Amino acid sequence: MPNYFALNQEKLLNRRQLLKLALVSTGVTGAAVLWSRLTAQKQLVRVPPLETEENFNSAVNPVQVLRNFDYGTLKQENGRTIREFRLTAGTSAIKLNSAVSYNIWDLNGRIPGPTLRAKQGDRVRILFLNKAGHSHSLHFHGVHPAEMDGVRPVSNGSATIYEFDAEPFGVHLYHCHIEPVTRHIAKGLYGMFIIDPPKPRPAADEIVLVMAGYDVNDDNHNEYYAFNGLPHYYMDNPIRIYQNQLIRLYVLNIIEFDPAVTFHLHANFFDVYPTGMTLTPSQKSDVVTMGVAERHILEFVFRYPGKYMFHPHQDAIAENGCMGLFEVVAEKDYQNTAKSVKS
Repeated sequence: MPNYFALNQEKLLNRRQLLKLALVSTGVTGAAVLWSRLTAQKQLVRVPPLETEENFNSAVNPVQVLRNFDYGTLKQENGRTIREFRLTAGTSAIKLNSAVSYNIWDLNGRIPGPTLRAKQGDRVRILFLNKAGHSHSLHFHGVHPAEMDGVRPVSNGSATIYEFDAEPFGVHLYHCHIEPVTRHIAKGLYGMFIIDPPKPRPAADEIVLVMAGYDVNDDNHNEYYAFNGLPHYYMDNPIRIYQNQLIRLYVLNIIEFDPAVTFHLHANFFDVYPTGMTLTPSQKSDVVTMGVAERHILEFVFRYPGKYMFHPHQDAIAENGCMGLFEVVAEKDYQNTAKSVKS
């Protein structure tokens, strides 16, 4: 079958050229710190400490995905600030449960790939190195020139650079766009790409949830499903949040082979910000339907302490791994367990 996505031969860079490019730029350290200085919001947000004794030795780590954002490295070039990210495609084997292992393509040694984060108008540069054994690419949702669209193959052992202005603000994604695209995404080459609005959103405990599926026998049907890479993880290890504090969920559906799924939150309702491209909610609901690659911001506050489920309302998908719990910690316990962070 011809590869209709391979439009032209892309100019590829080797590792030495990438390193040379990086050395030419003047790095600005502490990107996350600088980001906070650029942010007007200084309201206090409390994040419960993580309670897990597990050591994740593979590419799957739901704890890392949950509240970890990659703000890149800031560099100054010709009087302009560049926000630079590095992504390397590789291969890994993960254990979906005690009996089932699965071979994936990963990004920076993890699945999902890093959650990249920029502000609308930032100049974004992504240095992409392919070490995954097959041709791959990175296609970013958003607005950019055609030559930065990421549909041209990057062969194994080669590298390329994607550079564009981050726009518009919203919750976007990136993924491999080499045929068969469904397989390349389902095998792990995807991640979330958040572009914040010029004026920051209100302070909140911000959480990433990526819904994905695993076709372990290559029959174009998923046998397992997961939030943030590992089936059932958040059922066994509930996500701890605080009572009466705003929660902002960045939710992405990247489940291939199923045309659509829902996201349902128990005992509560959430405000829906479609694709994160609005500063005012479009509706309030406790269930939202999402096609493949669809994503939203969902905001809510829990009034009562306790454990509350979240899952797709398709029972087979939920029961085969895509299900979790929020554990709402009472306000009276804040002082003893919370660490403070700035939004």
